[in-house]
Amino acid sequence: MLVFTTARNEQLRLPHFLSHYRALGVGHFLFVLNNSDDATEAFLAEQPDVSLWQTKAGYKASRFGVDWITWLLFRYGHRHWCLTVDVDEVLIYPHCDTRSLPDLTAFLEQSDAAAMGALMLDLFPQGPLDQPTYAPGQDPTEVLTHFDAGPYRAERQLPAQNLWVQGGPRDRVHFADRPARAPTLNKLPLVRWSRRYAYLNSTHSALPPHLNLAWDGPACVSDDTRLSGALLHTKFLPDIVARSREEKARREHFGRPEDFDDYYDWLSSAPDLWHEGAVAYQGWRQLVDLGLISAGGWE
Repeated sequence: MLVFTTARNEQLRLPHFLSHYRALGVGHFLFVLNNSDDATEAFLAEQPDVSLWQTKAGYKASRFGVDWITWLLFRYGHRHWCLTVDVDEVLIYPHCDTRSLPDLTAFLEQSDAAAMGALMLDLFPQGPLDQPTYAPGQDPTEVLTHFDAGPYRAERQLPAQNLWVQGGPRDRVHFADRPARAPTLNKLPLVRWSRRYAYLNSTHSALPPHLNLAWDGPACVSDDTRLSGALLHTKFLPDIVARSREEKARREHFGRPEDFDDYYDWLSSAPDLWHEGAVAYQGWRQLVDLGLISAGGWE
């Protein structure tokens, strides 16, 4: 099992990221480090199961890292099950507490599945985003304790037939008056890779189009019962405030930079995303019960 990811200034999240995926059976990590100026490089260079590439090229010019990862997938991922995730994404799936990623991919192969879909589930604390404390290596769910169980909405887009799922706390709080601009929450992180494949937009969509049909979205918005997982999104650890100010200044994000100024200003204000309807995170079984992921007959 191979993990592919890009990183910049991630020394806070990397200890837990590596330990989590090692525990799931990942054999090797392939990192592209982009313009990092903290201790990330030194930390990764010490890891025996990490291969590290570095670039000072523009993140936006590389289609937000997709071009860099595509080259690595082409060179090293062919005919392997490959997991492409960001450092702030913690993959969980049915039985992940007792079954490894190789167990999961064996089941997917038996089911003739070439990929597994996942909901990016925004986790958040109870209170302003800058109030908790977090130590490197700590389980982020001890700090980011809650999530939105719904509503989520999903639709297909042409011509690639890719899924488009939206919802969650950012949709609820910041994009309530412009829901079409809310973040996309569907991903295809786990794929039995071929040199004929390519990601289009992060791991939100892929080519050929049949890969996008591997998942129809959370069961709460569809009747899809194929096995799926969730990427616990740890974006809202307390460093989000400083990172948002920096990202606004770097202007390396999607679309026109000025369109995101108010978004980064909002995050820089350390908003409180918690509300009375927030659900305390308890594990994969809870997400199955809520219809956010599916066991797909894997009993």
